[in-house]
Amino acid sequence: MATSLLVRHSSAVFFSQSSLFFTKNNSFRSFTSIKMERGEASEEVNAVKTKKVFVTGATGKTGKRIVEQLLSRGFAVKAGVRDVDKAKSSFKEDPSLQIVRADVTEGPEKLAEAIGDDSQAVICASGFRPGFDLFAPWKVDNFGTVNLVDACRKKGVERFVLISSILVNGAAMGQILNPAYIFLNIFGLTLVAKLQAEKYIKRSGINYTIVRPGGLKNDPPTGNVVMEQEDTLYEGSISRDQVAEVAVEALLNEESSFKVVEIVARADAPKRSYKDLFASVKGH
Repeated sequence: MATSLLVRHSSAVFFSQSSLFFTKNNSFRSFTSIKMERGEASEEVNAVKTKKVFVTGATGKTGKRIVEQLLSRGFAVKAGVRDVDKAKSSFKEDPSLQIVRADVTEGPEKLAEAIGDDSQAVICASGFRPGFDLFAPWKVDNFGTVNLVDACRKKGVERFVLISSILVNGAAMGQILNPAYIFLNIFGLTLVAKLQAEKYIKRSGINYTIVRPGGLKNDPPTGNVVMEQEDTLYEGSISRDQVAEVAVEALLNEESSFKVVEIVARADAPKRSYKDLFASVKGH
């Protein structure tokens, strides 16, 4: 299974994340609570549409799915991309989709401009592209994520979802000899870079959900989502479609707040609601 994780992540950017948005008085209200207060199910959709989510890595294999699922759930989306023309050809025209240039390596000031004053949440699906630059994982997966968190703080964005990976803390888990852990860290200590970014998020004070998927598959889902506490899973895989779904559901479930969740899919796993899945994981 460890080999499966290694192979799956080596095929794409290795790893590339009730809605918990804050009101002006810094209290949160879920879309479900809005619906219940007004007594109309249709109001839930309208409430969602007033919320805009900024997504980085939006043209990546996981990020694109996140954008598409957000739009399908009624969110407005601001897609932060490095190549606007490429992004425009990647997505169907949608009045709820705005495409802006954003590079997480260029610093928090420029990112803050891209995020703007109309984004209430950020989902980070960025991931370095394998190449000859051994510092790329740190530029994107570490410093890039830190830049994005700092940009959120500049703009008062209180909700942050990060797509990370299982095994980022593999050394502490006793998985230092796991083939996937070894292989992925050959590329500039990718997992170490991700772990340091996670630590920064936890210290930032922002309301976060860190999603650590297993090996990423481009195929449709073949099993149900299994969600575990951080530093628990060391093998397994999951469809990118399900990773995107978990990222979106993190915005719709209060139970996801201040949590690190690890996810894989298993054919023999029971079907559970995301509310129950998030509630089963302890927060910080």
